[in-house]
Amino acid sequence: MLRIISANLNGIRSASRKGFFDWMGQQNADIVCVQELKAQAADMTPEFLAPHGYHGFFSYATKKGYSGAGLYSRREPDDVIIGFGNSEFDDEGRYVEARFGNLAVISVYVPSGSSSEERQQAKFRFMDVFLPHLAQLKAAGREIVLCGDVNIAHREIDIKNWKGNLKNSGFLPEERAWLTNLFDNHGYVDVFRVLDPRPEQYTWWSNRGQAYAKNVGWRIDYHLTTPGIAQTAKACSIYKDVKFSDHAPLTIDYAFKP
Repeated sequence: MLRIISANLNGIRSASRKGFFDWMGQQNADIVCVQELKAQAADMTPEFLAPHGYHGFFSYATKKGYSGAGLYSRREPDDVIIGFGNSEFDDEGRYVEARFGNLAVISVYVPSGSSSEERQQAKFRFMDVFLPHLAQLKAAGREIVLCGDVNIAHREIDIKNWKGNLKNSGFLPEERAWLTNLFDNHGYVDVFRVLDPRPEQYTWWSNRGQAYAKNVGWRIDYHLTTPGIAQTAKACSIYKDVKFSDHAPLTIDYAFKP
């Protein structure tokens, strides 16, 4: 069994104080993908770098207190790739890839466009350059598990207040069409949705009002995989017992040996 967790930490220091690494040590995970570190290399403690004996790999944003992605693996990878070859977004620390035999596991943090029109345009630029990268990776013949905060809710079932968000970043028609294209034309699979077709399964809640308490959420954290490994997916869970950040960790188990 291969257990992979994806978690947007909204600050690795904050998530650590709220018990994330204690929880992580109890999960028996093979790989843990994290996003939104909001830290630089100098901020990383031994616990952050190698918790519970895991091997840690990170991409830090050049801007302080911003973005950042990481990946922890129990087994040392055969190869690690930091960034996907685009200077604008590699400078924002959005991509870490680890390879284990014929399997590539990627931790990605897709830009949010909610803060300004300028950031929305950056998000569209990211989508434009990232799709060919994912197509190329798949064409190389590896099995791929892309984990992370994609900052897009795909369908109406994936967002509580879909009618009120049709013109908002994260649920724009162009963004949703990008995911549909990834699934329908490039063969990637939204594994959680295959395993769990129920409504109201969310991974992010606004800090405004009582969104978390009332489960007024969005499903924007994913495992997006190639069909081969998708077929081996056995179980999934969204962990909500403890709130480490405004996102909840997403765990999926695969009957797959890389």
